[in-house]
Amino acid sequence: MKAFSITDIGERRQVNQDYVFCEEDKVGILDNLFIVADGMGGHNAGDFASRFSVQEVVERISKSNLSSPIEVIEMAIKETNKALLKKAQEDAELEGMGTTFVAATISDGTLYVANIGDSRLYLIHDEIEQITVDHSLVEEMVRTGKLEKSEARFHPNKNIITRALGVGDSVDVDFFDVAVKTGDIVLICSDGLTNMLDDRDILRIIKENDDVEMTAKNLVKEANQNGGRDNIGIVLVRL
Repeated sequence: MKAFSITDIGERRQVNQDYVFCEEDKVGILDNLFIVADGMGGHNAGDFASRFSVQEVVERISKSNLSSPIEVIEMAIKETNKALLKKAQEDAELEGMGTTFVAATISDGTLYVANIGDSRLYLIHDEIEQITVDHSLVEEMVRTGKLEKSEARFHPNKNIITRALGVGDSVDVDFFDVAVKTGDIVLICSDGLTNMLDDRDILRIIKENDDVEMTAKNLVKEANQNGGRDNIGIVLVRL
């Protein structure tokens, strides 16, 4: 396994509210751990929300006594949600903050994924497959037939999300488990990448280079060349 993570402020933002975590070795009972979070809120709040949430989840996973990957991640996320709400209540500048959150771990040929919000996890082999489902207003419109999939990426309400970590007393997390094999590539990313590059562009860039670091940097480069309207957060894992 080879993994690399990167964040970039993009071409138009003043603050980087994306935060990533990339660990190929054990974290608690997990064989590895990969996270992308895209914060939202005021100037400081979004930055704080993503960083705090990732650090809290990692710490709670490392100390967990639970035995299954999904249980460990779920409990860490739920406890972090409470801690994030508490921080917002204590500091008026952090009021209204929240973050998307995608966490993944790979063990014994299975990829375990937890998702909240519209950051994404893709599995790439010969083709590119989005594993997570966006929790966004636009995705709801696509699912109910009110909007064509091809129109979603450029819709003016693209950035309105329907779920986030830290915005309510409880948090609704999607979980996925997918079989993976040698040669597969896992891409976790914020919408700063997927709003600037479509899936075909992402697949092309990934297939152009075997080196995960160079590939991740090329993804950031092309996203910025296409406008770079948002922060970009990427974790790329090659099995």
